Amino acid sequence: MKRIIIIGTTGSGKSTLAKALASKLSYPYIQLDSLFWKADWQGEDDPEFFKKIESAISADHWIIDGNYGRSHHLSWPKADTVIWIDLPFALTFYQNFTRSLKRAIVRKELWPGTGNRESFLRMLSKDSILLWLIKTYKTNKQRYEERMVDPDFSHLTFYRLRSRKEINDFLHSY
Repeated sequence: MKRIIIIGTTGSGKSTLAKALASKLSYPYIQLDSLFWKADWQGEDDPEFFKKIESAISADHWIIDGNYGRSHHLSWPKADTVIWIDLPFALTFYQNFTRSLKRAIVRKELWPGTGNRESFLRMLSKDSILLWLIKTYKTNKQRYEERMVDPDFSHLTFYRLRSRKEINDFLHSY
């Protein structure tokens, strides 16, 4: 495992696992959200976003987390491992809700220099991360199941972690 992608629906624990694994392996940690989001919740345009990703994955070792399907053509061919956090919907919703609630209370900037913060109003808006979870959970699951058997990704070792215990066991095995 030298070039690792961690995927999973929003709130599944991708960043938490990626940071912990990167620390254990002494690999650079790349969070796609931090490369994508600009001030005032504006997203980076694809050419610039792709340049940032290409620069970040030019190293021999890395761990990247995120579900930006439009950027998979950059990272998936270079990766050797994909770790899919596939937790049940209820647990993922709970984790997402409690994370959003904590972020709304604390008001900590999510990505340095962006000024972007979670808020109670945002949690209830059309841009709600909870609504995003509801909209994308099933389609993400289907897409990743298809990728696991897709011959285009046969060079990858897939790990599908379906519980917090499996996540902890995986992390402690390295």
